[in-house]
Amino acid sequence: KGTKTMFVCDYKNLQLSFNEFHDIKKGDMPEYGDYCLIELKDGRYTAGQWYPKSTKGDSTTGCFSRGLGDSNDAGEVAKWHYLRKYDLTNCLENEKIETIKMGEEAEDKHNFLIGGFKSVEDDECPKKEQFCLLILKDGSLAAGRWNPWREKNAGGFIYASALAMHNMNKVWAWAPLSPDDIFEREEEREREKLREAELNKNPKTDPEKFKYGTKIDVYYEKALEKLKKDYPWATMKQMKKRPAYIIAKRRGNYIFGLDNGIFNGEQVVSEWTEGSTADEFVDFLCEYTRNTVKNYDPEIKFKYGMDIKVYLDMAYDNVKKDYRWLDKSMLKKTWQYDIWNVDGEYEFVRRYYDEKDFNVIDREIADDLIRSVEYDYQQAALNANPVVERYPVQFSGVDAHGWNLEQYIFLKRKTGDFTVSVTAGDRCAGGSREFFITPNCFEAKTYEEFLDRYLEIVPPGSFGLGKSDLLPDKDLKKFLGY
Repeated sequence: KGTKTMFVCDYKNLQLSFNEFHDIKKGDMPEYGDYCLIELKDGRYTAGQWYPKSTKGDSTTGCFSRGLGDSNDAGEVAKWHYLRKYDLTNCLENEKIETIKMGEEAEDKHNFLIGGFKSVEDDECPKKEQFCLLILKDGSLAAGRWNPWREKNAGGFIYASALAMHNMNKVWAWAPLSPDDIFEREEEREREKLREAELNKNPKTDPEKFKYGTKIDVYYEKALEKLKKDYPWATMKQMKKRPAYIIAKRRGNYIFGLDNGIFNGEQVVSEWTEGSTADEFVDFLCEYTRNTVKNYDPEIKFKYGMDIKVYLDMAYDNVKKDYRWLDKSMLKKTWQYDIWNVDGEYEFVRRYYDEKDFNVIDREIADDLIRSVEYDYQQAALNANPVVERYPVQFSGVDAHGWNLEQYIFLKRKTGDFTVSVTAGDRCAGGSREFFITPNCFEAKTYEEFLDRYLEIVPPGSFGLGKSDLLPDKDLKKFLGY
């Protein structure tokens, strides 16, 4: 498994003695970004990367970061000890070694002794969220919080933001540091799972709520009978187009709940709490699924008939009005649409141009489908019309609803048409959107009138720049042909 080492000492009998602690009370702090073993004022030991609040002035304020949203403020810390500066390789190549000392022990020195090391190569993994001291296979020291993967006995040790981790294949041995709040919460969650499993071995059944038994389809069928009075085409399959309700076990009782799928290997169910009887739940299912069933009215869903070509031609004609260079040859390598009978239900389906697999377009009705096709055709048209010139608008310090505006670029395409690309983000995330500037905008006789029309497509309140920003830009005016 992973990189092999020449280490021959017995990690099971190994102890590390840390003897070069620095006292925060004396203002003795690590350098920015140093990863340290730390002793908290309550006597617990953990580790983290030092980030001072300021690189100037009082450098004793800041935090030791252990990962995204996981840190210890300097005010919680009594002492710290370097981790990264040590290389234990020579010691670990000695099969007789049992104690490795980081610095000399002395009566007047604070020290921390840790043992009980284990190895992931022996399929000994920490508990989930356990923060551990690590000996890496290159002989260096590190630390991190165990994050198991789906495969058995696999994972990594998270040590920094953005889920940076030491892969288990880089770790020679590990030993747990002191428990912390994150680990304790995970332990309580595991204990709660065991209690829940025990309670659910013999669940109780509320006779009023489960008058019709504990098979969920019985309740759907009763709701279907009611819906058919208003919507004779209704089927249970239509009803279950919406996220399905199930009967689950919780706290030793049967419950009705919304199935939210699997998260971290566990089924997530939101309990139904809008009533207390079986008939109230049946009525709820009627209302919950009503709009979906209603939209399956053939006269609404397939308003323009059962020939898909009619829908595609309508979408093509609508797009062609503005994307004037669009040609049907450009659509060969995009989504392909059909109306197929799928398990007894006529559906709009789509597949990629060179693939056999298809997917049902759930909850689409005629006009919604046409809008979806229009979007695909617009993208196909732009892909066939390469950019030939760019004009980045100059700006500074523009806030777009908490994100910083990063780029605002006008793009001239081969046909002489224009799009604009807007990019915004923060320290963790970001995104871009591109807008086609419709020919209607360029029918304006003046640049000012053009901006009035353009800003209806890319409104300043949403994307950062308005008329007062763009109107004085003479180079942009010229780039757009005014």
